[in-house]
Amino acid sequence: MAMGAADAVPGVSGGTVAFITGIYEQLLASIRSINPTLISVWHREGFKAVWRKIDGQFLSTLLAGILSSILLLAHLISYLLLNHPVLLSAFFFGLVLASVILIYRQIEGRTLLTSIGLILGVILMSLINQLMPSLSVDQPWQVVLAGAIAICAMILPGISGSFLLLVMGIYGGIIQAVKSFDFLVLGLFATGCVLGILSFSHLLGWLFNRFRAMTLAVLTGVLIGSLQQIWPWKQMVSYKLGRHGEAVPIAQTNIFPSEFTLLTGADAQLLPALLIMLLGFALVLAFELKSDRKN
Repeated sequence: MAMGAADAVPGVSGGTVAFITGIYEQLLASIRSINPTLISVWHREGFKAVWRKIDGQFLSTLLAGILSSILLLAHLISYLLLNHPVLLSAFFFGLVLASVILIYRQIEGRTLLTSIGLILGVILMSLINQLMPSLSVDQPWQVVLAGAIAICAMILPGISGSFLLLVMGIYGGIIQAVKSFDFLVLGLFATGCVLGILSFSHLLGWLFNRFRAMTLAVLTGVLIGSLQQIWPWKQMVSYKLGRHGEAVPIAQTNIFPSEFTLLTGADAQLLPALLIMLLGFALVLAFELKSDRKN
Protein backbone atom coordinates (compact mmCIF):
# COMPACT_ATOMS: atom_id res chain seq x y z
CA MET A 1 0.00 0.00 0.00
CA ALA A 2 2.95 2.32 0.67
CA MET A 3 4.20 1.64 -2.87
CA GLY A 4 0.78 2.53 -4.28
CA ALA A 5 0.67 5.77 -2.29
CA ALA A 6 4.17 6.71 -3.48
CA ASP A 7 3.39 5.89 -7.11
CA ALA A 8 0.37 8.21 -6.99
CA VAL A 9 2.52 11.22 -6.04
CA PRO A 10 4.53 12.98 -8.77
CA GLY A 11 8.21 12.99 -7.83
CA VAL A 12 8.18 9.81 -5.72
CA SER A 13 8.81 6.23 -6.87
CA GLY A 14 7.19 3.08 -5.57
CA GLY A 15 10.54 1.44 -6.36
CA THR A 16 12.10 3.57 -3.63
CA VAL A 17 9.61 2.17 -1.11
CA ALA A 18 10.31 -1.37 -2.33
CA PHE A 19 14.03 -0.77 -1.85
CA ILE A 20 13.84 0.63 1.67
CA THR A 21 11.45 -2.12 2.78
CA GLY A 22 13.83 -4.81 1.53
CA ILE A 23 11.59 -6.43 -1.10
CA TYR A 24 13.06 -4.87 -4.25
CA GLU A 25 15.15 -7.75 -5.57
CA GLN A 26 12.46 -10.30 -4.62
CA LEU A 27 10.00 -8.22 -6.64
CA LEU A 28 12.33 -8.16 -9.67
CA ALA A 29 12.92 -11.92 -9.45
CA SER A 30 9.19 -12.61 -9.22
CA ILE A 31 8.39 -10.45 -12.26
CA ARG A 32 11.26 -11.90 -14.31
CA SER A 33 9.95 -15.42 -13.69
CA ILE A 34 6.83 -14.58 -15.74
CA ASN A 35 7.96 -15.73 -19.17
CA PRO A 36 7.04 -18.29 -21.89
CA THR A 37 8.73 -21.15 -19.97
CA LEU A 38 5.77 -21.08 -17.59
CA ILE A 39 3.69 -22.79 -20.28
CA SER A 40 5.89 -25.90 -20.21
CA VAL A 41 5.96 -25.83 -16.39
CA TRP A 42 2.15 -25.73 -16.38
CA HIS A 43 1.92 -28.68 -18.78
CA ARG A 44 4.43 -30.77 -16.80
CA GLU A 45 3.62 -29.93 -13.19
CA GLY A 46 0.35 -27.99 -13.12
CA PHE A 47 -0.80 -24.63 -11.81
CA LYS A 48 0.68 -25.00 -8.32
CA ALA A 49 4.17 -25.28 -9.79
CA VAL A 50 3.59 -22.13 -11.85
CA TRP A 51 2.33 -20.31 -8.74
CA ARG A 52 5.45 -21.31 -6.81
CA LYS A 53 7.78 -20.36 -9.67
CA ILE A 54 6.44 -16.79 -9.91
CA ASP A 55 6.25 -16.47 -6.09
CA GLY A 56 2.53 -15.93 -6.59
CA GLN A 57 1.59 -15.34 -2.95
CA PHE A 58 4.13 -12.51 -2.62
CA LEU A 59 3.32 -10.96 -6.00
CA SER A 60 -0.48 -11.11 -5.64
CA THR A 61 -0.39 -9.68 -2.11
CA LEU A 62 1.87 -6.84 -3.21
CA LEU A 63 -0.27 -6.08 -6.27
CA ALA A 64 -3.44 -6.10 -4.16
CA GLY A 65 -1.85 -3.59 -1.78
CA ILE A 66 -0.70 -1.29 -4.59
CA LEU A 67 -4.04 -1.31 -6.43
CA SER A 68 -6.16 -0.89 -3.29
CA SER A 69 -3.94 1.97 -2.15
CA ILE A 70 -4.24 3.79 -5.49
CA LEU A 71 -8.02 3.33 -5.54
CA LEU A 72 -8.48 4.36 -1.91
CA LEU A 73 -6.01 7.25 -1.98
CA ALA A 74 -6.70 8.77 -5.41
CA HIS A 75 -9.04 11.39 -3.94
CA LEU A 76 -6.80 12.03 -0.91
CA ILE A 77 -3.65 12.42 -3.03
CA SER A 78 -5.47 14.80 -5.39
CA TYR A 79 -6.62 16.82 -2.38
CA LEU A 80 -3.15 16.97 -0.80
CA LEU A 81 -1.46 17.88 -4.08
CA LEU A 82 -3.93 20.71 -4.57
CA ASN A 83 -4.19 22.02 -1.00
CA HIS A 84 -1.00 20.96 0.83
CA PRO A 85 1.72 20.49 -1.82
CA VAL A 86 4.52 21.82 0.41
CA LEU A 87 3.82 19.42 3.29
CA LEU A 88 3.32 16.42 0.98
CA SER A 89 6.58 17.14 -0.86
CA ALA A 90 8.40 17.69 2.44
CA PHE A 91 7.42 14.23 3.68
CA PHE A 92 8.65 12.50 0.54
CA PHE A 93 11.78 14.67 0.42
CA GLY A 94 12.77 13.32 3.84
CA LEU A 95 11.94 9.78 2.75
CA VAL A 96 14.02 9.95 -0.44
CA LEU A 97 16.94 11.71 1.30
CA ALA A 98 17.22 8.89 3.82
CA SER A 99 16.92 6.37 0.97
CA VAL A 100 19.96 7.92 -0.76
CA ILE A 101 22.06 7.23 2.33
CA LEU A 102 20.83 3.67 2.77
CA ILE A 103 21.21 2.63 -0.87
CA TYR A 104 24.67 4.22 -1.10
CA ARG A 105 25.74 2.14 1.91
CA GLN A 106 24.81 -1.03 -0.02
CA ILE A 107 27.39 -0.35 -2.75
CA GLU A 108 30.23 -2.80 -2.12
CA GLY A 109 33.75 -2.01 -3.30
CA ARG A 110 33.23 1.65 -4.16
CA THR A 111 35.61 2.75 -6.90
CA LEU A 112 36.12 5.63 -9.30
CA LEU A 113 33.86 3.78 -11.73
CA THR A 114 30.96 3.62 -9.26
CA SER A 115 31.46 7.32 -8.53
CA ILE A 116 31.16 8.03 -12.26
CA GLY A 117 28.03 5.88 -12.32
CA LEU A 118 26.55 7.93 -9.48
CA ILE A 119 27.24 11.17 -11.36
CA LEU A 120 25.69 9.71 -14.53
CA GLY A 121 22.57 8.85 -12.52
CA VAL A 122 22.26 12.46 -11.36
CA ILE A 123 22.68 13.73 -14.94
CA LEU A 124 20.15 11.18 -16.25
CA MET A 125 17.54 12.31 -13.75
CA SER A 126 18.08 15.97 -14.59
CA LEU A 127 17.54 15.24 -18.30
CA ILE A 128 14.50 12.97 -18.02
CA ASN A 129 11.86 15.70 -17.82
CA GLN A 130 13.23 17.21 -21.05
CA LEU A 131 13.00 13.96 -23.02
CA MET A 132 9.35 13.04 -22.40
CA PRO A 133 6.77 13.31 -25.22
CA SER A 134 3.38 15.00 -24.79
CA LEU A 135 0.55 12.43 -24.69
CA SER A 136 -3.25 12.39 -24.35
CA VAL A 137 -5.78 9.95 -22.86
CA ASP A 138 -7.92 10.52 -25.96
CA GLN A 139 -5.47 8.43 -28.03
CA PRO A 140 -5.53 4.71 -27.04
CA TRP A 141 -2.00 3.94 -28.24
CA GLN A 142 -0.67 6.92 -26.28
CA VAL A 143 -2.30 5.62 -23.08
CA VAL A 144 -0.59 2.22 -23.67
CA LEU A 145 2.75 3.97 -24.28
CA ALA A 146 2.31 6.07 -21.14
CA GLY A 147 1.65 2.93 -19.09
CA ALA A 148 4.80 1.24 -20.42
CA ILE A 149 6.97 4.29 -19.67
CA ALA A 150 5.44 4.90 -16.24
CA ILE A 151 5.72 1.31 -14.99
CA CYS A 152 9.39 1.12 -15.97
CA ALA A 153 9.96 4.24 -13.89
CA MET A 154 7.83 2.99 -11.00
CA ILE A 155 10.05 -0.05 -10.41
CA LEU A 156 13.21 2.09 -10.50
CA PRO A 157 14.13 3.68 -7.17
CA GLY A 158 14.21 7.45 -7.62
CA ILE A 159 12.39 7.79 -10.95
CA SER A 160 8.75 8.66 -10.42
CA GLY A 161 6.31 7.14 -12.87
CA SER A 162 3.62 9.62 -11.86
CA PHE A 163 6.05 12.50 -12.40
CA LEU A 164 6.72 11.27 -15.94
CA LEU A 165 2.95 11.06 -16.49
CA LEU A 166 2.73 14.67 -15.31
CA VAL A 167 5.50 15.76 -17.67
CA MET A 168 3.80 13.90 -20.53
CA GLY A 169 0.58 15.78 -19.75
CA ILE A 170 -1.45 12.63 -19.09
CA TYR A 171 -1.32 12.45 -15.25
CA GLY A 172 -4.59 14.32 -14.70
CA GLY A 173 -6.41 12.11 -17.21
CA ILE A 174 -5.19 8.89 -15.54
CA ILE A 175 -6.11 10.10 -12.02
CA GLN A 176 -9.53 11.15 -13.32
CA ALA A 177 -9.95 7.69 -14.88
CA VAL A 178 -9.17 6.09 -11.51
CA LYS A 179 -11.64 8.33 -9.68
CA SER A 180 -14.42 7.82 -12.27
CA PHE A 181 -13.66 4.11 -12.92
CA ASP A 182 -13.11 4.67 -16.64
CA PHE A 183 -12.30 1.03 -17.40
CA LEU A 184 -11.39 1.67 -21.05
CA VAL A 185 -8.59 4.11 -20.17
CA LEU A 186 -7.54 2.02 -17.17
CA GLY A 187 -7.48 -1.15 -19.27
CA LEU A 188 -5.29 0.47 -21.93
CA PHE A 189 -2.98 1.86 -19.25
CA ALA A 190 -2.75 -1.54 -17.53
CA THR A 191 -1.89 -3.18 -20.88
CA GLY A 192 1.02 -0.78 -21.29
CA CYS A 193 2.12 -1.46 -17.72
CA VAL A 194 2.16 -5.23 -18.27
CA LEU A 195 4.13 -4.94 -21.51
CA GLY A 196 6.61 -2.49 -19.98
CA ILE A 197 7.27 -4.31 -16.72
CA LEU A 198 7.70 -7.77 -18.26
CA SER A 199 10.33 -6.49 -20.69
CA PHE A 200 12.15 -4.00 -18.46
CA SER A 201 12.38 -6.23 -15.38
CA HIS A 202 14.57 -8.70 -17.30
CA LEU A 203 17.05 -5.97 -18.22
CA LEU A 204 17.12 -4.60 -14.68
CA GLY A 205 17.52 -8.06 -13.15
CA TRP A 206 20.39 -8.82 -15.51
CA LEU A 207 22.12 -5.58 -14.50
CA PHE A 208 21.75 -6.43 -10.81
CA ASN A 209 23.19 -9.90 -11.35
CA ARG A 210 26.14 -8.80 -13.49
CA PHE A 211 26.90 -5.23 -12.37
CA ARG A 212 25.33 -4.90 -8.92
CA ALA A 213 27.66 -2.20 -7.53
CA MET A 214 27.47 -0.08 -10.70
CA THR A 215 23.68 -0.45 -10.90
CA LEU A 216 23.30 0.62 -7.27
CA ALA A 217 25.61 3.58 -7.90
CA VAL A 218 23.54 4.77 -10.87
CA LEU A 219 20.31 4.31 -8.90
CA THR A 220 21.80 6.31 -6.02
CA GLY A 221 22.58 9.11 -8.47
CA VAL A 222 19.04 8.91 -9.84
CA LEU A 223 17.68 9.27 -6.30
CA ILE A 224 19.92 12.29 -5.67
CA GLY A 225 18.73 13.82 -8.94
CA SER A 226 15.10 13.21 -7.98
CA LEU A 227 15.48 15.36 -4.85
CA GLN A 228 15.33 18.52 -6.94
CA GLN A 229 11.96 17.40 -8.30
CA ILE A 230 10.37 17.01 -4.87
CA TRP A 231 11.92 20.05 -3.18
CA PRO A 232 8.88 21.46 -1.34
CA TRP A 233 9.27 25.14 -2.25
CA LYS A 234 8.83 25.80 -5.97
CA GLN A 235 7.73 28.57 -8.30
CA MET A 236 5.95 27.68 -11.54
CA VAL A 237 7.64 29.23 -14.57
CA SER A 238 5.70 27.53 -17.38
CA TYR A 239 2.68 25.28 -17.71
CA LYS A 240 0.35 23.55 -20.15
CA LEU A 241 -3.42 23.27 -20.01
CA GLY A 242 -4.65 19.88 -18.84
CA ARG A 243 -7.59 17.89 -20.10
CA HIS A 244 -10.07 19.96 -18.09
CA GLY A 245 -8.42 23.34 -18.59
CA GLU A 246 -6.34 23.21 -15.41
CA ALA A 247 -2.75 24.50 -15.30
CA VAL A 248 -0.31 21.57 -15.34
CA PRO A 249 3.25 22.70 -14.47
CA ILE A 250 5.88 21.61 -16.98
CA ALA A 251 8.71 23.76 -15.62
CA GLN A 252 9.25 24.86 -12.04
CA THR A 253 12.20 26.38 -10.27
CA ASN A 254 13.28 25.56 -6.73
CA ILE A 255 13.40 28.52 -4.35
CA PHE A 256 14.29 29.08 -0.71
CA PRO A 257 11.48 29.04 1.88
CA SER A 258 12.23 32.71 2.61
CA GLU A 259 11.45 33.56 -1.05
CA PHE A 260 8.40 31.32 -1.32
CA THR A 261 5.83 33.60 0.29
CA LEU A 262 7.20 36.68 -1.49
CA LEU A 263 7.15 35.09 -4.96
CA THR A 264 4.04 32.90 -4.74
CA GLY A 265 1.92 34.61 -2.09
CA ALA A 266 1.46 31.27 -0.25
CA ASP A 267 2.54 30.32 3.27
CA ALA A 268 5.94 28.60 3.29
CA GLN A 269 4.89 26.45 6.31
CA LEU A 270 8.57 26.12 7.21
CA LEU A 271 8.30 24.56 10.68
CA PRO A 272 5.56 22.02 9.82
CA ALA A 273 7.41 21.12 6.59
CA LEU A 274 10.68 20.51 8.44
CA LEU A 275 8.93 18.36 11.05
CA ILE A 276 7.20 16.29 8.38
CA MET A 277 10.49 16.02 6.47
CA LEU A 278 12.11 14.60 9.62
CA LEU A 279 9.19 12.19 9.99
CA GLY A 280 9.77 10.85 6.47
CA PHE A 281 13.51 10.52 7.17
CA ALA A 282 12.88 8.71 10.47
CA LEU A 283 10.38 6.35 8.85
CA VAL A 284 13.02 5.06 6.43
CA LEU A 285 15.51 4.58 9.27
CA ALA A 286 12.87 2.65 11.21
CA PHE A 287 12.37 0.32 8.22
CA GLU A 288 16.14 -0.16 8.01
CA LEU A 289 16.50 -0.96 11.72
CA LYS A 290 13.66 -3.48 11.49
CA SER A 291 15.29 -5.07 8.44
CA ASP A 292 18.67 -5.31 10.23
CA ARG A 293 17.08 -7.02 13.25
CA LYS A 294 15.23 -9.46 11.00
CA ASN A 295 18.46 -10.33 9.17
